[in-house]
Amino acid sequence: MTTPDWHRIRQDFPLLDRQVHGKPLVYLDSANTSQKPAAVIAAVDEFYRQHNANVSRAVHQLGSEATALYEGARKTLARFIHVHPDELVLTSGTTFALNLVAYSWALPRLKPGDVILLSRMEHHANIVPWQLVAERSGATIRVAELTPDGALDLDALRKAMTGEVKILGLTHVSNVLGTVNPVADICREARKRGIITVIDGSQAVPHMPVDVTAIGCDFYAATGHKLCGPTGTGFLWGRREHLSAMPPFIGGGEMIREVRFEGSVFNDAPHKFEAGTPNIAGFVGLGSAANYLQDIGSAAIQTREAALLAHAMEAMQSIDGLRILGTAPDKAAIISFLIEGTHAHDLATLLDLEGIAVRSGQHCAHPLLQFFGVTATCRASLAFYNTHEEIDTFVAAIHKVRKLLA
Repeated sequence: MTTPDWHRIRQDFPLLDRQVHGKPLVYLDSANTSQKPAAVIAAVDEFYRQHNANVSRAVHQLGSEATALYEGARKTLARFIHVHPDELVLTSGTTFALNLVAYSWALPRLKPGDVILLSRMEHHANIVPWQLVAERSGATIRVAELTPDGALDLDALRKAMTGEVKILGLTHVSNVLGTVNPVADICREARKRGIITVIDGSQAVPHMPVDVTAIGCDFYAATGHKLCGPTGTGFLWGRREHLSAMPPFIGGGEMIREVRFEGSVFNDAPHKFEAGTPNIAGFVGLGSAANYLQDIGSAAIQTREAALLAHAMEAMQSIDGLRILGTAPDKAAIISFLIEGTHAHDLATLLDLEGIAVRSGQHCAHPLLQFFGVTATCRASLAFYNTHEEIDTFVAAIHKVRKLLA
């Protein structure tokens, strides 16, 4: 495999040339949202300049072009994660996708005494929808706990998969710890027990090869804005038999075959879940992003980010009072950390003055931070467009900030 020219690839991202507070930008917040390559920006711009029309509603040329681009993006995304396009619902993001599963698949089937099993490391988007449907159905939530290094306790998880468990919600990669869960093995164990698996792939799809068919889950969701694509985009993959059996979550135009006041006949999946005018330009951009990442190669991206993570973890050992949350083996390039005697928000604010963009706070993962006994962390999340030099600048900035806060 030919090693990509990472210096040239970085030049594809125009925002990375910015200065912040008079300093060159060092963007270490890709787990929050990724930067966009020029090809994606151009694809969105070209759609509005050359093809702007609504989809599946007009027979004129622009309508046909818009529909072809929108459905072309679906096919591109399906190839990217190795699924059939007819099983891929285009959504506004992971949050909508998980709510769709919760309300359309789970709520009609759950009953008192049923259990929804979730891991301690879930993002709120894979917790709150399940709480809402549990409250309405009489089901309960059960938590699969972690080991001290931030890995999923697999023995405890298997023991928690009792007969009452109907659904397992699990992140592929933790947005706080970087922990990569063995989702294929877990889904295999769940399937033996008749448990439906719902995987949040938001932090996985942008950073490693993902073959959803090989994972063997029932549902897989991801968001576009972390995938070098526009905001307000994402997708839900579901097994064909599940999607066919699920009622629509949102009603309106486009998701129907026929409407009478006596009742309506709904479209087939995936279109019956895509009511109203979609974010057409956004999905054109997301399709472009998937093509862009495919050209680089997901395996090459994973190798690049592993090298950047190793560099960062080694360089950060020189920082006095450092605590890193999440040290599981083979983790993704996400580092949540604290500096003794320094509040995470203060640290992030002062790093921003040095041109360093990191996220501070609870990262939409309150139960996880409670497990570690902290109220907030800083998070540096790396992407293939970062450099080793940026990591050195980041670590030097922390040393400088520590002196200011001492």
